[in-house]
Amino acid sequence: MRVPHPKSADRAGGTVPRPARGPSLHRRQGPVVAVVALGGGVGATARYAASLLWPARTGGFPWTTFAVNIVGCAVIGVFMVVITDVWAAHRLVRPFFGTGVLGGFTTFSTYAVEIQKLVDAGEPRIAFAYLAATPAGALTAVWLAMTAARRLLAWRQG
Repeated sequence: MRVPHPKSADRAGGTVPRPARGPSLHRRQGPVVAVVALGGGVGATARYAASLLWPARTGGFPWTTFAVNIVGCAVIGVFMVVITDVWAAHRLVRPFFGTGVLGGFTTFSTYAVEIQKLVDAGEPRIAFAYLAATPAGALTAVWLAMTAARRLLAWRQG
């Protein structure tokens, strides 16, 4: 079966997507990329500060990373309620704060590395506890934060 060339399909009455008119993709997405990068730097700096203030004990449960991930997930839960239910935020707020700051603050890559380090250090039970507790805690934190934020908003409006 022969497939017509897109230009001939267009002339024959077929539908060929046309490029969007208006600002180029680079101009539209450039500010988004910039605010994500800026927010990521802010979040990663805050996470680093947390690791300096509360250093993890080698071979022990990585409480700092665990707390950072749980707090970050709770904050994203509240943030999503606020920007979807309460406040019509500027288009760059979600990429800056949600993706950038909170994405840079939370660190599931470090979580994976710490699990491997615990296993290598002969601490498989701690590694497994951390492996299970982090996603369970993160999902619980998001749910509780969203539920609490919605209830608080309903209480303030009622």
